[in-house]
Amino acid sequence: MDLAEKMKHLRAVEGELRGLNRPMTQMEVVKAMKEELNESISQAYLSQLESGKRVHLTASTRDLLARFFKVHPGYLVSDPPDYSTDLLSEFESESDRLHTWLVAGAAEWRSEPDLHALLHLLASSERPRHLLMLLRQLAELPLEELEAITEAVTSHEALFPDEDQASYQE
Repeated sequence: MDLAEKMKHLRAVEGELRGLNRPMTQMEVVKAMKEELNESISQAYLSQLESGKRVHLTASTRDLLARFFKVHPGYLVSDPPDYSTDLLSEFESESDRLHTWLVAGAAEWRSEPDLHALLHLLASSERPRHLLMLLRQLAELPLEELEAITEAVTSHEALFPDEDQASYQE
């Protein structure tokens, strides 16, 4: 991924994290930087970065963008053409890959306690793939139905706290 794609991706992620349900505009990024960090870059400069007209950042701009988007400054460079984010070896099994991915995801999302806890729980499960398939099925339910199921399960646990919960875990 080159710097331009990373910048667009970061605006999209930041917009979602801020509850906009869309990417932040370049102007929103500039304004939020100024309000939150008391410094900013221009919208024109951000546009040049995203269009690929500028392919390198100054150290100070890289630091500012890294602080705003809460990423490591090293992320804000273009990846080499043959770069792959997959850390695979021919000896690694599918379950090892999933476990590695879940552990890395949990670490990456430490600042989001609920997501961090979910990924950590999945990573430490004996059957994470099965849990993910069950979560997918739950995610396909209408939200009202899912809330009713959650309410029923949590109220059952509150009524019968000593009951063996092992039957629910699998």
